[in-house]
Amino acid sequence: MPDSPAELPAAQPTALQLDTSRIRAITIDLDDTLWPIWPTITRAERVLLDWLTHHAPATATLFSSTESLRAIRNQMVALRPDLLHDLSALRRESIRLALTQAGDEPALAEPAFDLFFAERMRVELFDDAHDTLAFLSARYPVVAVSNGNADVHRIGIGHYFRHSISASEFGVAKPDARIFHAAATAVDVLPHEVLHVGDDATLDAQGALNAGMQAVWINSANHPWPHDDVQPHATVDSLTALCRLLA
Repeated sequence: MPDSPAELPAAQPTALQLDTSRIRAITIDLDDTLWPIWPTITRAERVLLDWLTHHAPATATLFSSTESLRAIRNQMVALRPDLLHDLSALRRESIRLALTQAGDEPALAEPAFDLFFAERMRVELFDDAHDTLAFLSARYPVVAVSNGNADVHRIGIGHYFRHSISASEFGVAKPDARIFHAAATAVDVLPHEVLHVGDDATLDAQGALNAGMQAVWINSANHPWPHDDVQPHATVDSLTALCRLLA
């Protein structure tokens, strides 16, 4: 008698093989792929809170911690789902909401955000990020594809990239295939000729696979692959390991 469905072994995700001969361009994520993002955001929120203490004291009193500033930013996600692709707008409007709730001048949201954003650009790259970008850009056209609002030129790494596409400017965020396809088009290649690299299993790896690209998942924390379908073409634990894979 055949096994019942409950007794059948769970299906394993299909394992793909990386074909380096197909690669004509590289797309790469930014936040948490080239630098850790949360230390940067936490520092920027502290700078914002200090600024509010001097320029909008009622707001600084009502929102007296970086946790409360982050909470109202997360509240804005629910209030303005139309801004989900634009992290700059979400942060700016969350500051405006905080000012309004405290009775301070809402127009202060503009200079407050500018200060926050400048601090947000002061990222500390992973130790192997510069060497990796130099390695990749010497071999392929490289395109940054990010749901965040980092500016590669302000950060000082713009010379490694042929183009940079952010969800806030493009209007669509990963894992939507359209932002991946736009990156391929930017360097005149087809999606199957692109290798995408990123730290997020869903937004980066699965998104790229669904867009018809090859994908390398940077999994430094050794998490299990969270999906039941196809696995990425390769999984590495660091940018250095990515270079070894492509050498």
